Amino acid sequence: MRFFSDNAAPACPEVLAALAAANVQDIAYDGDALSQSLDVRFSELFETQVAVLWLPTGTAANCLALAALCPPYGGVVCHREAHIQADEAGAPEFFTHGAKLLLAEGVGAKLTPDAIRAVIDRIKPGVHWTQPHAVSITNVTEYGLAYSPQEVAAIGALAKERGLGFHMDGARFANAVVHLGCSPPDLTWRAGVDALSFGFIKNGGMGAEALVFFRPDLADAARVRRKRAGHLQSKGRFLAAQLHAMLDGDLWLRNARTANAGAALLGQAAVGRLAHPVESNAVFLEVTPAEAAALRAQGFDFYDWAPGVVRLVVSWDQDEVAVRPLADAIAALSTSA
Repeated sequence: MRFFSDNAAPACPEVLAALAAANVQDIAYDGDALSQSLDVRFSELFETQVAVLWLPTGTAANCLALAALCPPYGGVVCHREAHIQADEAGAPEFFTHGAKLLLAEGVGAKLTPDAIRAVIDRIKPGVHWTQPHAVSITNVTEYGLAYSPQEVAAIGALAKERGLGFHMDGARFANAVVHLGCSPPDLTWRAGVDALSFGFIKNGGMGAEALVFFRPDLADAARVRRKRAGHLQSKGRFLAAQLHAMLDGDLWLRNARTANAGAALLGQAAVGRLAHPVESNAVFLEVTPAEAAALRAQGFDFYDWAPGVVRLVVSWDQDEVAVRPLADAIAALSTSA
């Protein structure tokens, strides 16, 4: 009954089977057939020509994307509570060799064009001030909120107007797509996104993420940076195999639907207690310390997000049967309050 994080979930059987099938002699690094076919596979998914790099972590995917979009002397606009700011131990600055994160505000950790303008419009031109070169958004946000295609497109239009690169941290991109019922192209390149960190590990993968460049010309330098950063794995076919398995039969969407449905069930049980709308597989629940202790005493595991707020994350392998006991326990709290 663990709802602490979808990172704690097991890898799904299809991914494990793909790893076993890839356990044969093949060309090293990214020269194998599985790695070499990723561009075609993801180009079909996104209905445009893309270049794809496999990477072992979301942090590496995010930061290599930012390094491709921003020079060491530039700045990246992101939300003050974005994962790249709050949870990556300075990795963006490390990978970019010094680029500065320019922090913006916004409800639910979401950026808007006005919030971005509030940051960049006050920066004077000249050598004394860090000039903005890119914008990064997280979809879904740290509070589980999804940017719609229209919201992304509004930011994309501003980025194009100001000559800024546009990155999307999609650690839970699948959950956003499922919640919105939109197409991957409409949520990314058609809305102006240049690079997407496409998360699979939280959604049933074992140890592989995809860095998708909608500007394929950025990929060659990113491949060099991947090697230099120590992320070019010698047996890359095992990472590529996971990505292919997740795309096969839209497994990535099926897993996200299960997780989102479980979170929706918890949200329904938590009427009047939600700190944020439920738009993905995360639920932010307002509870007292005594109520949190009561839930834990029943065997439920979750994360203390802020004073009076806990985060519950439903994983791909937690169906209604697995989630129902926690939903009932939350409903009982509301009844006794």
